[in-house]
Amino acid sequence: MTKPLTRRNLLGALAAAPVLSLPFMSRARAAEYVFKVAHPLAANHPTNLRLQQAAERIAKDTDGRIELRLFPNNQLGGEVDLLNQVRSGAVEMFVVGGLIASSVVPMAALDGVGFVFKDSAAVMKGMDGDLGTLIRNSLKQANLYAPATVWDYGFRQVTSSTRAIKTVADIGGMKIRVPGAAAYVDLFKALGAAPTSIQFNEVYPALQTKIVDGQENPLGVIVTSKFFEVQKYCSLTNHIWQGNWVLINGRVWRNLPGKLQEIVETRLNEAGLAQRQDLAGQEQSYKDAIAKGGVAFNSVDVDAFRKKLTAAGYYSDARKKFGDPAWKVLEQAAGGELA
Repeated sequence: MTKPLTRRNLLGALAAAPVLSLPFMSRARAAEYVFKVAHPLAANHPTNLRLQQAAERIAKDTDGRIELRLFPNNQLGGEVDLLNQVRSGAVEMFVVGGLIASSVVPMAALDGVGFVFKDSAAVMKGMDGDLGTLIRNSLKQANLYAPATVWDYGFRQVTSSTRAIKTVADIGGMKIRVPGAAAYVDLFKALGAAPTSIQFNEVYPALQTKIVDGQENPLGVIVTSKFFEVQKYCSLTNHIWQGNWVLINGRVWRNLPGKLQEIVETRLNEAGLAQRQDLAGQEQSYKDAIAKGGVAFNSVDVDAFRKKLTAAGYYSDARKKFGDPAWKVLEQAAGGELA
């Protein structure tokens, strides 16, 4: 089993490594290809740590020809802005979920239909199979190349500073922050909430100043971004599973020699699989950290939420949006017919 990666482990490994393994020491000249890699997550999130590791290995394997420069914490802009930047080539690589990418590639939101997957095993089987292939091919048509392995972001949960969300009625009228993608807004509107799109780096102050009552994100993000400091309740809704694609500008990817493509693809896929294990292994520690921060957990009646969505026409609208062939691929991955 791959050893969970922490910042301490990574720095220790680099310190112990031969000098020639360090990309900034091994190059006698500047890298031939310098790629900016942007994402919204904290520097200590497993995603960023595994990206650092992949960057080191890619530099070593290419003899310093490729340098990946990481920019976590939305340093280069918000999610929607960065999506446009990677499409234009201003930023070469962007690590982001399909629901954000769906603003330009609607099919990228297929795996983000609300309350579809029962667990991570079902998700990964689909994303490593026909469902993932369908989404990747759609991204490619928009000049975005995605390596085969989707990285795990986790099931999203709802937190609040006002009340626990135990029933569908509890979420009615709640001002909840969602990312800037229609798929999130559509889901929470159908549930009766009042979704508000706010850039990721503005979420903490929005929660702190009560501009919004709550937010929804995976547990790892709630911890690494410290949202638990300004929330009181966490409802384990598992309403959406999200994976993050490593999106690469299509022109940049096509201009990369085949051997270098192979190295980048191999190392990113390898890092993505390790990141999945990291996240799974830290799930309980995330819950412990949130609870220690004074946040109360509760579960929900998932069937009641699904019934609310069915009555609101959410699933029928989604099926029309994606089309019957794509919907059948989703149902196959979910393990049964969707309402």
